[in-house]
Amino acid sequence: MKPITEYQDYRCYMQDFYDERKRTSSFTWREYARLAGFTSPTYLKLVCENKSSLSELGVEKVAAAMSLGGFELVYFRYLVRFNQAKDDETKKSAFASMRNIAEANKIRVVDGDAFSYFESWKNPVLRELVAMMPGATPEAVAAMCWQPVTADEVRSSLNFMVRVGILQQQSENVYVQTDKALIGQSEVMPLAVRSMHREMAGFAQKSIDEFDPKDRNITGVTMGVDRDAYEQIVRELEACRRKIVAIANMSKKPNQVYRLNLQMFPLSKEVPEGDH
Repeated sequence: MKPITEYQDYRCYMQDFYDERKRTSSFTWREYARLAGFTSPTYLKLVCENKSSLSELGVEKVAAAMSLGGFELVYFRYLVRFNQAKDDETKKSAFASMRNIAEANKIRVVDGDAFSYFESWKNPVLRELVAMMPGATPEAVAAMCWQPVTADEVRSSLNFMVRVGILQQQSENVYVQTDKALIGQSEVMPLAVRSMHREMAGFAQKSIDEFDPKDRNITGVTMGVDRDAYEQIVRELEACRRKIVAIANMSKKPNQVYRLNLQMFPLSKEVPEGDH
């Protein structure tokens, strides 16, 4: 069975524990529930099938049934909190605790590096900026960012990106980008991307007043569509995004970092059939 820090869904961990015990003995859901002190013989099966959830007391009882202790017990508590969180801030806080526990025990959390990269605007901006400023000190790089960032934050970000392999340090304060991409497959990635989208949307709003119109382009259109039209527009936006990236990659000597937000979102509820 995999170490608990390789899980990002406590139900999968519980299910794997059951399957492992079942493989080596006549373990049943009834026995699993009895070990955890539950009267319903099918309760934990329902939890694993995402048809029920664990209370705080239930977390402790299930952890005891699986003989979890030390950092594994603490990780399991935060894992349940992460999966059952109702809002992004609670979810982020729980995942941060999971990462801290794993790092303190010299264990890497699955998708932890990708989450760290996409969680904040600083990493992608600094990755582009340092490639344009070979030899520049962290203080100089920080001074080139419109959004506040300290030299220490620059150092921390660069060290992180070198460690995970998306930047390569060639000499003191000289970095080049690598072809490596940080890709995450778990549910933590939408959480990190949503966090960055919120930051970038906020920056876009402030740019209306902070930059001359010749240095920023903000346009929009309000329109009525059906689902088929919406999906076709989304495909066109994706094709446009890829084309724009290709144009950017042809820059002979990049000297500024830009952000392009492609946003399409509802401004009304869906009108029921027959009402139009």
